This record gives sequence, structure tokens and C-alpha cells, in this order.
Amino acid sequence: MNIALFGTSADPPTAGHQNILKWLSEDFDGVAVWAADNPFKSQQTPLPHRAAMLQLLIRDIENPRDNISLEQDLSSWRTFETVEKAKFRWGDNAEYTLVIGSDLLHQLPRWYHVEELLKQVQLLVIPRPGYVINDSSLEEIKQLGGKIAIASLTGLDVSSTAFREQKDPETLTPPVIAYIYREHLYL
Repeated sequence: MNIALFGTSADPPTAGHQNILKWLSEDFDGVAVWAADNPFKSQQTPLPHRAAMLQLLIRDIENPRDNISLEQDLSSWRTFETVEKAKFRWGDNAEYTLVIGSDLLHQLPRWYHVEELLKQVQLLVIPRPGYVINDSSLEEIKQLGGKIAIASLTGLDVSSTAFREQKDPETLTPPVIAYIYREHLYL
């Protein structure tokens, strides 16, 4: 079993995240997604709201394989701990692919127990508009033991930050927009 692990600190999750999930569901046996706090970011909307929006995003995907699931219990400040939880859930025989956006490549070498983490997962980097994947970042991760693949998908040119700052509803899906209005978020 090949499982994509896709945690996101998205605040709120966007149509770009939905596009990535749909794409992952075509190539993996299972896609586990969860809302997480990023220790390198501050002042985020509380996790329960972000998890609820992710669930709405997942439900809105036409997915005949039904292999995308919100796995909020995997959420942790430390990705190393998340992978440990995933191994407890699906076992040591599953293959785990950690999915990250290209915006996180420069942070990855500073992650908790990064060398141990990289022994347990493959990395799949999703290119994001505005975030160049440079050879020095890739080489540094390879030096730490990382096995890296670059996705053939380029993320949509939308971001949670752009929504929070400009309130552009085109960046989000209708169910997420409805949730935001109902819960009075990002006012």
C-alpha cells in the first residue's frame, strides 16, 4: 500500500489544495490529509476550523476511488511524530510519501529529527508558483538522506494568504466559502 501524507497549515484551504488532493488520489492507494499548525507561522485560525474546511474540500472532490480521507489524528507540530502515527495506523509495510509544497524546501532541513524522518518517507515536492525549486535545496535534502521526486503537477496560482489579504473568493471552493461566512472567519 502506497500512502500519500499531506498535512497542511492552509488557512484557509484553497482550490489549489483541492487540485493537489485530486491529483494525488489518482496515483496513491490512500491520501491522508490533515490540518496542522506550522511552528514557523503564527496567528493561525484554530485547528478545528481548518480541519472542518479540509473535510468540506475533500467531500467536494469527485473521486471514484474514494481514497482521500481527513486523518486529523495525524496532526502534530512535528512531522516525524506524524509519520510515527501513520506507521502505527497503516503498519511498517506501507510505503509513505510525504507531500510538501516547494515553499517548504528551505525549512525542511530544520525540521525535528529530519534525518530519521527522511529514512521513513519518500518526498514528493509540489511546485508552487513563486517558489523556485533550486538545486542547492534539493542537494541539501539529499545529503540528509532524502529521496525526492518533483511532481508533474504545478499548484494553482492561489494562496491562503492572498485570500486573507484580498478576500478573492476565486481562490476557494464554494463549500469552504459558505463555512467561512457561517463561522464569521477572516473578517
